[in-house]
Amino acid sequence: MTENEETQSDDQNADASPRRGRGEGRARGGSGGAAARRKSRSAVTLVSLPFITRNLPPTDILSLEAIEIIEANADTLMEEVGVEYREDPEALAMWKDAGADVKGERVHLPKGLCRELMKTAPSQFTQHARNPARNVEIGGPHTVFAPVYGPPFVRDLEGERRYATIDDFQKFVKLAYMAPAMHHSGGTLCEPVDIPVNKRHLDMVLAHIRYSDKPFMGSVTAPERAEDTVKMAQILFGEEFVDQNCVLVSLINCNSPMVIDGTMLGALKVYARANQASIVSPFIVGGAMSPVTVAGTLTQILCEATSAIAFSQLCRPGSPVIFGTFATAISMQSGAPSFGTPEPAKVLLGAAQFARRYNLPYRSGGSLTGSKLPDSQAAYESANTLWPAMLGGVNFMLHSAGWLEGGLVSSFEKFIMDCDQLELQQKMAVPVDISANGQAMDAIREVGPGSHYLGATHTRENFQDAFFVSRVADNNSFEQWESEGGLRTVERANNVARKWLEAYQKPDLDPAIEEALNTFVAQKKESMADAFT
Repeated sequence: MTENEETQSDDQNADASPRRGRGEGRARGGSGGAAARRKSRSAVTLVSLPFITRNLPPTDILSLEAIEIIEANADTLMEEVGVEYREDPEALAMWKDAGADVKGERVHLPKGLCRELMKTAPSQFTQHARNPARNVEIGGPHTVFAPVYGPPFVRDLEGERRYATIDDFQKFVKLAYMAPAMHHSGGTLCEPVDIPVNKRHLDMVLAHIRYSDKPFMGSVTAPERAEDTVKMAQILFGEEFVDQNCVLVSLINCNSPMVIDGTMLGALKVYARANQASIVSPFIVGGAMSPVTVAGTLTQILCEATSAIAFSQLCRPGSPVIFGTFATAISMQSGAPSFGTPEPAKVLLGAAQFARRYNLPYRSGGSLTGSKLPDSQAAYESANTLWPAMLGGVNFMLHSAGWLEGGLVSSFEKFIMDCDQLELQQKMAVPVDISANGQAMDAIREVGPGSHYLGATHTRENFQDAFFVSRVADNNSFEQWESEGGLRTVERANNVARKWLEAYQKPDLDPAIEEALNTFVAQKKESMADAFT
């Protein structure tokens, strides 16, 4: 932990604001506090907010009758149609031994088998970070924010859209480390195409370990790359610790409709057998990869997700696993995915009910948009995904910051804008303060009828963190906004990103561990020729 870092306790959760002061009771538009406000907004203090413990009851969108109909339909499809397990004879043999009817690569699952196998998966687990203060709880009433995952392009701080590099990747790791409400370092924050395909996973995992002390994700692009990730985690944490504790979360996408391919199965087996967590997520564009209806899509999600979750328990009973969904709609005019629309939100909320029904942690949501720029479309589409995810009780929220252009682009400015909204959600999720201070009876008595609270004792004592204050929005008068440069939100986000990167300080890492990791990476790279496909 660096000297300028402040980690709030879980009891405080998000009530402590990372920003201080906005004029100390002066009316908006007054000039006396402008310099102080500018100084306050430009200051960079590293604050780490803990993972969220939600006080919001989850929103249930499906009736019990609807749940039972969808579940029965999924059981019927798994038995009659089955799920294909491609390019993995071992997986097919394991399913046959477990009681499934295996015909070629098609696995027909008897009704209730998957639900029975899933019972050994934990309902909640801790993912350990190399800094124990950064550990996160996944499941139950908790929400963990993780960054964008997977884009091959970036939109950089100069406004250029281009292929991503390892330098971009490292910058995103640093920004995620600096962001108060980003609880997780994530995984493939962008795809560094300047490094050979068969070697880039080594540099990405090393960057997460070297430049952050938050928990991180593993590689899934090949089973041997998953094995490399586990070995690097063992160097960092110790083999015995890794065997008994979760230190990695990794993303296993089903190949919708109703297929799990050999690459994903291989990675899933590696992580499950190592007692590391996998997010099993059907990747669905409704109308192309699932039916156009919410109930039909939920039925398919149950077929794909529960079969793969059950398979993880065949690999190692008790290994942690997360029920995941990623669902979008499709433009029937262009065929492109669309985001922030009602139907995927209903899928998200409905799948959340099934995750709770099966007593499993749940992954979905994010700040998703099809916009090409961090503009108003990006803002409202992201909000229309973020809010259902919070209200639905999502436990692990991948893509919570930085996503642009339907997942093709990681944007530095969008990352900052999204992180701003994550801090807002952090405050939204905490309970209403009903302490003596929260009740504010003394303030009401002091002010009385017809006066105002600007100079009241209670206001002076609480003004610094009474309200959420955005890093990138401006609520001053037009004249003050103009006098301070007339900056748009995206310009302020650009400034914040630059300041965070300038202020970044690398967290301490044991030199012996870092040397061992460097040696492992160097030896692995030397053992194979470069491959760019």
